[in-house]
Amino acid sequence: MRILIAPDSFKESLSAKEVALALKSGFENALSDADFDLMPIGDGGEGTLDALAENLNLEKKSIKIPHAYTSDGSVSFASNGQTAIFEMAAICGLEHIPKEKRNPLALTTQGVGELIVHLVQSGIREFIIGVGGSATNDGGIGMAYGLGYRFYDSEGQELEPIGANLGLIKKVSSKNKVDLSSVTIRLITDVDNPLCGQHGATYIFGGQKGLSPSQFKKVDQDMSQFYTDFAPEVLKLAGSGAGGGMAAGLVAFAGAEIKSGIDFVLDCVDFDQRVKSADLVIVGEGRMDSQSLSGKAPVGVARRTPSAIPVIAICGSLKDDLPDFPVAGISAAFPIIGQVLELDQVLATAKENLYRTGLNIGNLIKLSKTL
Repeated sequence: MRILIAPDSFKESLSAKEVALALKSGFENALSDADFDLMPIGDGGEGTLDALAENLNLEKKSIKIPHAYTSDGSVSFASNGQTAIFEMAAICGLEHIPKEKRNPLALTTQGVGELIVHLVQSGIREFIIGVGGSATNDGGIGMAYGLGYRFYDSEGQELEPIGANLGLIKKVSSKNKVDLSSVTIRLITDVDNPLCGQHGATYIFGGQKGLSPSQFKKVDQDMSQFYTDFAPEVLKLAGSGAGGGMAAGLVAFAGAEIKSGIDFVLDCVDFDQRVKSADLVIVGEGRMDSQSLSGKAPVGVARRTPSAIPVIAICGSLKDDLPDFPVAGISAAFPIIGQVLELDQVLATAKENLYRTGLNIGNLIKLSKTL
């Protein structure tokens, strides 16, 4: 039996590689004769850099930039001198902001623009940017500010590039923006949500970033008004709501093209060829919910798995807004949480719980062969 293990990272807990190794350990304890193909993946959010760097033979590097929310200002990226890959989450991701300090209206994506400028000045001409997992909701104006754009209110006063100021912007200046005419930017995202509306950046993702439901309407209206005034073409663009509107900002201010994150990554890791030899595919992410059906890693893998090969999801938790399985090509889904614990304890014991869940499912597979 050959098992292909293709998990995404478990946010704020384990990398995709750590998840894959923990699951393999559990399964092989139950199924001693099984072979394994470990395929840690990402879909634009955390883990994307690691998944792509290895398969595209890019060297991982680190640099300090002024507006990164990491503990020391360092940000990881990978490049070969011509092409560079990085994740916005590495600069302004949720994992860098303590829960008590999360306020997406006061945080900025400026560091993303700063990193782009640095890499362009060092000779990079092609970018692959993973968009997702951010703590921000600024519509990408922080990134644009980092590129040299400036924003002004009705009285001509320059505004700080944060989400709270979106509704105040009356003028955008591109006088000092960096020249990106010879640069190609592809952004890869894990969602296909539009920028605004009930299925947009604020309503769908604002809550996990620290917004209260009472704020959604005003914040969404401000973002909608800004883009209606300055770049209306992005408002209905699928995926433009990714990263708190970062995708919209990259399209409008940097000329980027939106790509499906999971499909891009699966192409890079030669998934379609490798899955042919699998008897079972295991997928997973930290929390599977109804939004997972909008193009995130587990469903993206399942959609490209031949129908004769079963797909099982193993996740940190399963939200009750999911329909009954099988759904979207996934035969069954299992949460790894075995008892009620504080969130910090759940995150800390993820590796052990993954091992245990892999072991139990492996034992069930072994039992099924005797029935």
